[in-house]
Formats: sequence, C-alpha cells, structure tokens
Amino acid sequence: MIHRWLFLLILSLPTTLWADQPPAAPAAIFDAAQQQWLAANPVLRAGVVLQPPYAQLDRRLHRLTGANVEIVNTLAALMGVQVRWRTFQTPEELEQALLNDQIDLAAGLSQTPAGLRRWVFSDPFLRVSHLLVGERDGSGTVDLEQLDERLPVALKGTDAVLDYLRSSYPKLKLEVTLSPRQALQRVVNQQASYAVLDEAQLGRLSREPEFLGLAIVGDIGFPQLLRVATRRDLPELSTIIDVALRSVSARDLDDLHNRWLPPSYLEQESSASFWRGISLLLGLLLMFAVVLALWLRRQRDTLEFRLLAARHEVELREIARDALRLSQFSIDNSTVGILWVNWDSHVRYANHAAEAMLGCHSGGLVDRPLRDFEPDMSMDRWLNLWRLARKGDEGPPSFETECLRADGSRLPVDVSLSFLQYRDTEYLVVFITDVTERRRALAALQESEARLQGIASNVPGVVFRLERARPGDPALFAFIGEGSESLVGYRASTLLAPDHGLRSLVHPDDKADYHRVQDQAFDSDSDWHWQGRMLTQSGESRWVDIKAMARRLADGRVIWDGVVWDISDNKRNELALAESQVRLRDLSAHLESVREEEKARIAREVHDELGQVLTVLKLETSMCELGFANLDPGLRERLDNMKKLIANLFQLVRDVATALRPPILDAGIASAIEWQARRFEARTQIPCLVDVPEHLPPLSDAKATGLFRILQEALTNVMRHAEAHTVTVRLELLGDSLHLSISDDGRGFDPASVRADSFGLVGMRERVLMLGGQLSLDSRPGEGTLLRVRVPLSECAPDE
Repeated sequence: MIHRWLFLLILSLPTTLWADQPPAAPAAIFDAAQQQWLAANPVLRAGVVLQPPYAQLDRRLHRLTGANVEIVNTLAALMGVQVRWRTFQTPEELEQALLNDQIDLAAGLSQTPAGLRRWVFSDPFLRVSHLLVGERDGSGTVDLEQLDERLPVALKGTDAVLDYLRSSYPKLKLEVTLSPRQALQRVVNQQASYAVLDEAQLGRLSREPEFLGLAIVGDIGFPQLLRVATRRDLPELSTIIDVALRSVSARDLDDLHNRWLPPSYLEQESSASFWRGISLLLGLLLMFAVVLALWLRRQRDTLEFRLLAARHEVELREIARDALRLSQFSIDNSTVGILWVNWDSHVRYANHAAEAMLGCHSGGLVDRPLRDFEPDMSMDRWLNLWRLARKGDEGPPSFETECLRADGSRLPVDVSLSFLQYRDTEYLVVFITDVTERRRALAALQESEARLQGIASNVPGVVFRLERARPGDPALFAFIGEGSESLVGYRASTLLAPDHGLRSLVHPDDKADYHRVQDQAFDSDSDWHWQGRMLTQSGESRWVDIKAMARRLADGRVIWDGVVWDISDNKRNELALAESQVRLRDLSAHLESVREEEKARIAREVHDELGQVLTVLKLETSMCELGFANLDPGLRERLDNMKKLIANLFQLVRDVATALRPPILDAGIASAIEWQARRFEARTQIPCLVDVPEHLPPLSDAKATGLFRILQEALTNVMRHAEAHTVTVRLELLGDSLHLSISDDGRGFDPASVRADSFGLVGMRERVLMLGGQLSLDSRPGEGTLLRVRVPLSECAPDE
C-alpha cells in the first residue's frame, strides 16, 4: 500500500508543477530591444519546401514534421512566438512567396550569391554530408583520388556538387542520373561502381530491400550547409535568429542530425522509446526527491534560525562585557598620553603612555600637580583653560609646549584638552602627543625644499608645479624653476603671476591643442603630455615637450609636477624624417601601381596570346584526329593525350591570368569579394559568410585591386594559421568611406607577439596606408581574429 501511494504521488507531481504555467515568453538570452521587437511581432510566417526528411506533411494528422520544421519550432519556443507555416512544392515557389511578402523566414536553405541579395542567412545549423555508396564487400574506405575512368560514379547532384567533383577529382568518370534511386540502382545492377548521395537521400532509400547490400564507403568532403534565412528588410529578426540559434547546444543539433538524416530502423526506434520511458521514470523520481529535499531543508532552516537567535542574545551580553574591558584596555595601552585632571590641576589618572613619555614609574603621576611637568602652567592659566574647555564654544583648547621629564630632559608635545563629567565629578582630559619625530620631519622637509630649489635651478629645462585646491577651482602655479630664463627669457617670478603662466607663451597656432590637452587632464585629474611651439621673450619660436604627472593628496588637493624640455633640434629632425617617409610611401605606392599594371598587362597577354596559340593547336589536333586517327589505333590514343594536355594548358593559362589579375575585378569589388569567398570555401571546406551592399559608388581600379589583395592575404592567413570553423566577410559603405572586415572563430593570437619579419601583416598595413585608409587588428588567443580596413572613397593623402 505504501508503494502504491508513493507511485500515485510521483504521478501527480507533473500536474502540480505544470498546472499554472505562464504563457510563453522570450528567453533571457535576448536584450531589451529584441524582446520588445518579439512582443510587437508575436506571429511569424515560416515557409518550407516539402522534401523528406527535411519537411513532410502528415495529411491524416495535419502535422508537419522534419528537420527544418523542428529547428524552427525550437527557435520559436526560445523567442516566445507562434509560427504560421506555408508549404511549397519547389524552391521556386518559396522564392516567389518571399517576393510576394508572404513569408518572414525559411529553414534549410543553402547560402548562394544570388540568395544573399534576397535573404539574410544565419550560421549553419545542419551539415549534410555527401556520401560515397558501394557494394558491401568489406574492403573498407575508398579514396576518390585513386579512382579512374574504369570505375564510374553515378549521382543525381546539384551543380555545386558536380563542379566540386570535376574540379577536385578530374580523373573521375561521372554519370549523371535523373534521381538518387536510379544512381543506387546502377550500383546494384553493376552499371556503376559507386554512387554519390547526401545523408537525407540515403536515409530515405536505405530502408528499401533492394538496397540492403550497399554500404557507405567514403565521404566526398563537400557538405551541404543548411541555414535559417530571414527577409533582408527584417534585420532585427536575423539578429534574433542568430542569438536563439547560438543558444541551442551542439548536442541538441547533433540529436537533430541523428534523428532525421541517418538510416533509421524499427529496432532503433523501439530501443529509443524504451530508453525514453526509463528517462521519464527517472525524471519523476528525481522531482520527488527534490521536493522532499526542499521540505527537509525548510525544517532545518527553521531550527537553525531559532538556534541562531538564542546564540545572538548570548553574544550581545558577552560583547557588552568585552566592550567595557576593551575600553579600559584601549585607554591604558593607547600610544597617546591621557591624563584625568581635576579643577585644582592634580592628576587623578594616567595611562601607561603618559607615564612612559614623562619618564615616571607606574602610578608615579597620580596626585601630582601639572606644574611638576609644565613649569609655565600657573593656576590662573589652568583655570582659564578649564573655563574654555567647559564652555566648548571655540572647540577643545590645544597648544604645543615642552614638558619636563623625570630625568630633567625636555619633551616637545602637542596638548589637547577635553571636558569630562563622570558621575558627580568634573575632569579635564589632557591628551599628550609626542611631536619629536614631527619636528625632525619638518626640519628635513625644509632641507628637502631647499635642495629641490637648487636642483630645479640647474635642470636644462623648466621645472614647475600646478596645484588645485578643489574640483572646479583654477589650477595655479605653486613653483616654477629658474631655468625658465634660459629657455624662454622670462624669470620665474614673472611666470608665477596669475595673468601670465605658460599658457601665455604658447604659439597662437598651437593654443587650441594646448588648451584641449591641459583642460582634459584637469577635468580627469590625470597626467598630461603636450608637444608644441612656444614664443620666447625675443619672439623666437621653440619646440617644447611638456610632461606633468598628477597626484591626489589626502586633503583633496591635486598637484601636477612637470618639466618643460627644449626639443627644437629633435623636432626638426622628426619633421625631416616624416617628410622622407612620405616620399618613400609615395614611391612604394607608385611601384605597387606599376606592378599591378604590369600584372594586368601580362595577364592579358598570357590570356590572349597563349589562348590563341592553344586554340590553334587544339584545332590542328582535331584535324589530325579526323584525317589520320583511323589509320593507326596508337595514333588516336596519342591524339587523345595531346588534347588532354591542351585542356590542362588552357586551365593553367586561366589560372595564371587569374592569379595575376582576376577578371572578376572588372565586375566590381562586391562581385570580386563574393567570388574569392566561394573559392576559399570550396578549397578549405570552411563556411564563409559574405555580406556586401548591392549598389556601390564607382571605385578606382587601384583601390579595388588593393582591397581585393588585402582580402586574399587575410583569407590565406586564416587557411594557414587560424584553424577556424567559420569566416565572415563584410563590406559596408559608411559615409564617404568603405569598411571591409574579415573575422574568424579560430584560435586567435597575441598581436603584440607578431614577429617583425611577418611580412603578411606589414604588407597589408602598408597597402592600406598607400590607399589613404586605416587598418586595425583585434585578436586574442582562443577568441578568433577580426581585421578591419577603412578606405576613403575620395582621393586623399594617407593618414600619418
């Protein structure tokens, strides 16, 4: 019976816990602006193409299922919105619905250059591999590099898969079929050695009996990356989708992949149902244990509270007794001498510090008059001090004097008096402080000031101090060294005048910068450094360097100690060096322009001249084949080899011309960036997200070529060093300048540790300076790298 009631209690827990659940609300991962947008848009229109297993419609239950449906429902639950589904038979219908403003987002799309003009794509949530399928003969994994024309490969793939296989494995004999089923049937009928299918197609066809003898023998290494796409006119939605998608754990995405893409069997489904039941039962038991633990904890907290209250009352009583003992101990062992003196100037109590100061033994001061320690303390003076301390109108009386110690020596002290009435008796409490060390410190300070004055007078510059009493008050010169006369021709006394100072000597053209730097330092109580020109008394202009260090004192004052140095000779050398650097940079820009022009000329000659020669050679070879191939079987084979060599030479000529100057640059920098990103993605299998504006103002050929070369160098560095999973390239038009940013999520590095001979970064930085722009690099170990480039649209000199 006990077990039965326990089981019923466990079953009732979910009903109790879930009875009054609040309505769905956005998760805490969104900021306030994003939650406000979601509240204003509680319903989103989602489109999906019916293609199992990504999306399939159960018409009997009127329910959509599939990987794309599940990921959108998961994101909608995180965003706290409802989804209205629209289904389509083809991707073209989905695109038309987007143009007709009938959908807001769609899942399961692949990023393409054409799609980037209509959609904003998220990071990939599903990676669909293209697998190589063959006979189940136990031979293991197949390497595509080792396959030749004797082993045909059948496939029904997209243009991207065909282009990838033809460019990566030119020896393969590819046979395109009308459907994935026909590709597998060719393998079963031994008309083809292998077939290429993606995971979704294989999972749908692997259940059929005629294909049970096939097995996965390899991966072609060209996955299809599925993303969530949103309308371009809803940038807030794309940002929210990215935040929600990042909150979905990698394990959940792996479960989504394993649930919909691999081949599934009835045995696996039944096993999964069994383990789900076990997990549900364990979850119910865990909830019951948590409720029981919470109840026991509440009972324990109640008992602990009562125990702490009783303990606190006992501690208060102990504290009161300890405070009394501590007060007496503090007075007895204070480092300040304390005397209780009655109206007739006789001592009634003295602590240990007072006895030690006056050189008396314990109890040796009691009942002795103050005249024994201060000969000038007459009775009239004492009574006058008594009246002043008792009235207390002007604060406690205090003075400095010298006390007579028991051995006859003199002790300089500070004396402070305070009136005390204890029960029916009145006392004056006399506090005695030994100031021997203070007098020594004062003498040392006076000596130090004299030494400072001597040093400041011999420094080859002007030493000064500025002081400000309180925030908002003007800063005034407290000290100026005598070196001012040799630097600017004015004596220190002249510069110390309130209406003079260093500001009056600044060159008129540099006054604005001087005031800005100095006022900024005054407002933030920080150090300040300024270089500029000053006018001497004779009207001569001199370059000076002013450095001042700020210090905040305990009384709230802020002081600036600084030095004014004459750097006229160094500044003239610096200006000459800067002019030389500008000339060298102009020469480098000219040489780079000449080199790019020479590359373009060589590319045109290679493409035109060699292309014409190869075309004529190909025609001659074809004529030989038509005229003489039938006469000798060996001659046909040699002619075929010659044609293949000519085709390879055609490709080599195109590669060389493209490397010298890509023809895509003639279509504009935006198209060139998209083309380079796709080449990088095909070469490295690293997803590369590209965001470029549709319409750009005309850009000079030099700047377009420079930006393209910087992108090439940055992507080369990512491929060699970053070990990244995703790369993002963004081109923006902000004001009168173009901003190019390349970011990756790789291992990153410390920019300060880059070697001086790292010519990649040096070359990019110099190229940006030649274009009149700016380059910034932000990277940390383990946090990826972000490269930003800003190039002005108008022709201007590079920033120094």
